[in-house]
Amino acid sequence: MAARIIDGKQVAKDMREELKAKVATLKEKGIVPGLAVILVGEDPASRSYVSAKEKACEEIGIYSDDNRLPADISQEELMAVVEEKNNDPKINGILVQLPLPGSLDESEVLLAIDPAKDVDGFHPMNVGKMIVGEKSFLPCTPHGVVQLLARSGVEVDGAHVVVVGRSNIVGKPVANMLSQKKENANATVTLCHTRTKDMAHFTKQADIIIAAAGRPNTITADMVKDGVVVIDVGVNRVEDATRKRGYRLVGDVDFDAVKEKASLITPVPGGVGPMTITMLLYNTVESAENS
Repeated sequence: MAARIIDGKQVAKDMREELKAKVATLKEKGIVPGLAVILVGEDPASRSYVSAKEKACEEIGIYSDDNRLPADISQEELMAVVEEKNNDPKINGILVQLPLPGSLDESEVLLAIDPAKDVDGFHPMNVGKMIVGEKSFLPCTPHGVVQLLARSGVEVDGAHVVVVGRSNIVGKPVANMLSQKKENANATVTLCHTRTKDMAHFTKQADIIIAAAGRPNTITADMVKDGVVVIDVGVNRVEDATRKRGYRLVGDVDFDAVKEKASLITPVPGGVGPMTITMLLYNTVESAENS
């Protein structure tokens, strides 16, 4: 029997309705959640992503403060913009769209963001709090994965989760979050990556696989057991002459083959992707509530 598809678009839509209600409650108290988005340069992918975030803010009633800056901006000028947003009481969250142009120091910029407004969850203070289990802003994509599992009725407590990928953005944080002694966690977690020897030895044991390696077909059908739950975080472009744009998007999992063995699986696109912006909105609303 083919797997049930986890519809990330629907889960994200449900969560946005919940957030919309929270925003309405905050507005009754005179609080309008505000998100400052800082985009440097003209990278098409970044511009498209930022536009989607701004549209999502409008959808649920968050004030979006749009800051589009030239690619040749100096480090000092960019730091001044971040500091201005740190001190602006109308702003509850600050998002600096990465990557920045090569002339700019990303680490210095991220460190400059007030941790109380770090709705991306990348500031070392928030990362440290996450690791030790204290309340903090959780990074958006990993938190989206946790929400997808929880809202799809997947039992994580006691499960063996194999995470494939060790990035600071997805792999390492989601492994940490799922191993915490908390609700929607308490899993036994194995962390693999593209240099892991005999990866199939580990993935065949998994009750849940989270693929975040950034490489197509990293997980194939012969690497999973029947009934596994598969969350595919990967987004890869592969050439496809049948498509008008010349390519199609695929994940890190051989979807067509693995779905015949899995019990639940996320598609690409339409799985984890819609959750990332939703969790950014979630953090912004939480920051407003904290204020």
